[in-house]
Order: sequence, then C-alpha cells, then structure tokens
Amino acid sequence: MTSGPIDTPSPIDVPSPYDRDDPAADAARDIADVPAVEVITTTAVHLMSAAAVKCGLADDPATQTDLDEARKLITALAGLLTAAAPEISDSHARPLRDGLRSLQLAFREASTIPDPIGKGPGEKWTGPVT
Repeated sequence: MTSGPIDTPSPIDVPSPYDRDDPAADAARDIADVPAVEVITTTAVHLMSAAAVKCGLADDPATQTDLDEARKLITALAGLLTAAAPEISDSHARPLRDGLRSLQLAFREASTIPDPIGKGPGEKWTGPVT
C-alpha cells in the first residue's frame, strides 16, 4: 500500500462563505449592517404579534388562543423592553410600551380567572397594569 500526499486545498483555493450564493452567509452579512435599535424593535414587534394572536386578537380566536403561550411571550416582551428602554430612544420605546400594556390588558380580559393586579404576565417588569 502506497501512501501519496494528501490533496488538500491551499487557503487560496478555499472559497469564502461570502463568495457563493449562501443564504446564511448573506443573512450574517446583512445583520451586520442593521442598527441595534432596529433589531430590538423588530424583535419586540414579532413578540407583540405572536402574543396578540395567542391572546385571541387574530382572525380565528377559537383555534388560535393559547393564554399559556401568550403569558410567555408577553413576559419576554416586557423583559426585553425594560432592559432595552435605556438603550433605545424614547420615541422607539414609548409605542412599544403602549403595545405591551394593551397586550397585558387583552390577556387579563381573555383570562377566565384573571391574575391578581401586579401578578399578570410581564407585570414583574412593568408594574401593575389596570
């Protein structure tokens, strides 16, 4: 058995992930260009949208309402907004906080047995919502 040299490409021959049509590489490159405030607000809007659906505020509340899932989403949104508010301008934070409050109230309304004031989803972070 003879062993010949292993044919390994030189670093010059190895294609860069940015040299080919790779969606993951494109996404990584694109995300590098996005300002942090935009990433935070986009994430918050996704959480808000999902929570609204789970609170029964969508097209088919009979099949889409899931208050356990809504609680998790609202709590995550409250934590994100509380932590991010000092980092993003008030012009970005205020409408997001208003949306969060609306979701907290919708959750309370959708609950057959509402949580005590101050114990609802996200109220650990936002304070009591009435």
